[in-house]
Amino acid sequence: MSCEAHTMSAVRVGVDVGGTFTDFAVASDDGLQVFKVSSTPKDPSAAVLEGLRRSGIQADGTVVHGSTVATNAVLERRGARTVLVTTAGFRDVLEIARQNRPALYAIEPRKPAPLIERELRLEVDERVGADGTVRRPLDRQSLDRLIDRVRTLDPEAAAVCLLFSFLRPSHERSVRAALRRAGVRWVSISSEVLPEHREYERTSTTVVDAYVAPVMGRYIRRLERAAPGQLWIVQSGGGVLRSSEAAAAPVQSVLSGPAAGVVGARAVAAASGFDHIVTLDMGGTSTDVAICPGEPLRRTDATVGGLPVAIPMTDIHTVGAGGGSIAARDEAGGLRVGPRSAGAQPGPAAYGRGGVEPTVTDANVVLGRLIADESLADDVALDAAAAAAAVDRLTPGRGRRMESRLRVAAGVVAVADAHMERALRVITLERGYDPRDFTLVAFGGAGPLHGCALAERLEIDRVLVPRFPGVLSALGALSGEHVREYSATLLRPATTASVRALTTAFGRLERTARRDFAGAGRPRLRRLLDLRYVGQSYELTVPLRGRNIAGAVRAFHQRHQERYAHSRPNARVEIVVTRLVASVEQPSVPDVRPPVAGRPTARPTRVVVDGEFRPARVFSRADLPVGFRARGPLLIVQDDATTWAPSGWRASVDRQATLLLERN
Repeated sequence: MSCEAHTMSAVRVGVDVGGTFTDFAVASDDGLQVFKVSSTPKDPSAAVLEGLRRSGIQADGTVVHGSTVATNAVLERRGARTVLVTTAGFRDVLEIARQNRPALYAIEPRKPAPLIERELRLEVDERVGADGTVRRPLDRQSLDRLIDRVRTLDPEAAAVCLLFSFLRPSHERSVRAALRRAGVRWVSISSEVLPEHREYERTSTTVVDAYVAPVMGRYIRRLERAAPGQLWIVQSGGGVLRSSEAAAAPVQSVLSGPAAGVVGARAVAAASGFDHIVTLDMGGTSTDVAICPGEPLRRTDATVGGLPVAIPMTDIHTVGAGGGSIAARDEAGGLRVGPRSAGAQPGPAAYGRGGVEPTVTDANVVLGRLIADESLADDVALDAAAAAAAVDRLTPGRGRRMESRLRVAAGVVAVADAHMERALRVITLERGYDPRDFTLVAFGGAGPLHGCALAERLEIDRVLVPRFPGVLSALGALSGEHVREYSATLLRPATTASVRALTTAFGRLERTARRDFAGAGRPRLRRLLDLRYVGQSYELTVPLRGRNIAGAVRAFHQRHQERYAHSRPNARVEIVVTRLVASVEQPSVPDVRPPVAGRPTARPTRVVVDGEFRPARVFSRADLPVGFRARGPLLIVQDDATTWAPSGWRASVDRQATLLLERN
């Protein structure tokens, strides 16, 4: 990897903030360089600005940033002081929520507290009916009283969610104008944030948008001042938005980092000829998994910190198992791994930064899968003695020290693998897909170490490891399209009788999209429908080709069969929401070309397998030419990640510099 400064006009920098490292990918006329900087948890922007300084980006460059700022603001409850304005009688929607119980057998179930406490939830007299007609006009005296109360409360942001405003947004717009005149700078209205039915989800999503808006806005302004040129932010669906667009709709970026990794994985797999993939993004703090049966699965029912965020996003499942996840004994003496993490400071004990608690990384060092004389990202030199001492904390006074250490280290890795295996089963089998039909793409700083073991557990025969697996999310940020999504509630039968209403709805959305993309290029437009059987409560999203409603209904029956193992082809289907995805491609990322010839030199090492040290070979990833082939056990080392191929696996390198691991 290289972090040399660049001064050329074509420089584009992809940035992804992780719990342990902040990753950078620099694309220029000179090619592609990648590097990592240790993250700064107290102020994530410090690591970002340090990396941008190293990249040498100039005023005509571009930064594409996968941000965790909005996510952390919600998780840590560090957003802005926010008021909620609702229709009279609906101030408690956030607390009433839904009747479902996530923990069915919990004797004392607990749910997360609302982001906005009751004294900051205000009402205004107005009413729009379920058919969009005005049942009660917005009462001006009520609005004046509301504004007086807002001035007393002195909030930094406001969320406005009035009943059925997605059918008639005029009342929300009037309230927003009054709030801004009263000095509230950040105002989110539900008819723009989420113009869809379901009162609780719409309210929750609008509240999250307002709650994080000042935090996200300040962060973006700080980056804009320090990083000249264009700034783009990755969305939760994998596309990118201009910084001004992201600041205006911060909820769209609440889960941006993991989505960029899926974009990068799809690009790598497609170049190597694979379109059905499962992604394994194992970083220092957590592991994100997703499935792409041609296209990534999408969802609109995600939660962040226990709060619904009903925006379209890539269907990603996350578990608290990463390289820095801390291992400990529970009260019964059993091993537990995560979700607590050593993070960037102090990090795993092996990093030599003062950490003493055992982590998955330390266990891999003890097992010989991470080699102590190899330097990692940001000039981290592994300390084998410190890793061994950390693992020994889990084995006080038990038998022969070396045997106990190896057994416990293997147990730590096995527990972490079990967490990730469950996550992979959620995203494959529980989504209606057989994992054996897919190729696993392993990336993140720790993913290639665990990819083969997880593939064996799910009977997957192929694992792809990108050329720069440890920074693939940063590369994915550079690969993301400029995307904006639009939606409108329709609630019509899925029959030809609805063609005119459908055409009108999409026409309105497409005019808005073309206006938003003016000057950015002609957008590619994709139509989607949220469909459900009449009487159901929730929907599935399927594509709409032209006006072919019958084709969309057939796709819905098939998707319902895949997802729930049954369908009702003779039942009536209804359209709930129309969706439009508008996108413009961004400049391509330079290709990485491996050496075309040569015989890479292997050096011997020993790796623990089944409790014993056994011989293995070590190769440098940079030396592997096109057509390279070798059989495990072997380690392939590089600055940003290490790949472990055990016995029974063979490795090869294709023309895209991608490493293909296959089971014998």
